[in-house]
Amino acid sequence: MTFSGIIFDMDGTLVDSEVLWEAAEAEMFRERNMDYADEVREQVIGLRLDEFFEKLIAIYDLNESVESLAEELIGRMLVLIPQQLELKAGAQEILDYAQQAGLPYCIASSSPMSIIESVVDAKGWREQIPHLFTADSVERGKPAPDVYLYAAEQLGINTSEAVAIEDSRNGAKSAVAAGMTCYVVPDFHTKADAFAEITPHVFSDLHEVLATLKAK
Repeated sequence: MTFSGIIFDMDGTLVDSEVLWEAAEAEMFRERNMDYADEVREQVIGLRLDEFFEKLIAIYDLNESVESLAEELIGRMLVLIPQQLELKAGAQEILDYAQQAGLPYCIASSSPMSIIESVVDAKGWREQIPHLFTADSVERGKPAPDVYLYAAEQLGINTSEAVAIEDSRNGAKSAVAAGMTCYVVPDFHTKADAFAEITPHVFSDLHEVLATLKAK
């Protein structure tokens, strides 16, 4: 089908920020003398920060508030993003395509708006991506469909005619639950076959996604 709009996840999809999130999270846990295992991170990747820390507090029996942990992690990320953030392969090309094609498009991210804006500013995307949506604006974060439904409504597109581009299982579940076609480029923690029951559209990188979109 030909899509009427594109909704991009951000972390791990357009930018290689998952490595920064992981480094910041791991440092927080090291300072607390705790082991932040890969199997734990797999459970929480792609979640909104409040839900992310609610889950980690339960797993590790932390005696700290969601708010204080989230504030600490955001602060660490706001330092790392301008210094170390790299684009995912094909990210600029696929954004240029969306812009040149005249399609409605946006970012719909689990990250708070301060992180989204930091990424957009660091990569010079402020004018190219005018529509930025955070899961903080809706009742439930990914894997619930709320942020994708909200983004589609704001763009004025039908969810059945939209394609979402994701990297995580929680994000892909969110897009599919919203009724969208979901294209996935798996993050470095997740194997392609982990998406088998969620979406059949799994790609090696954004260049492959772009070639598929152009062929529509």
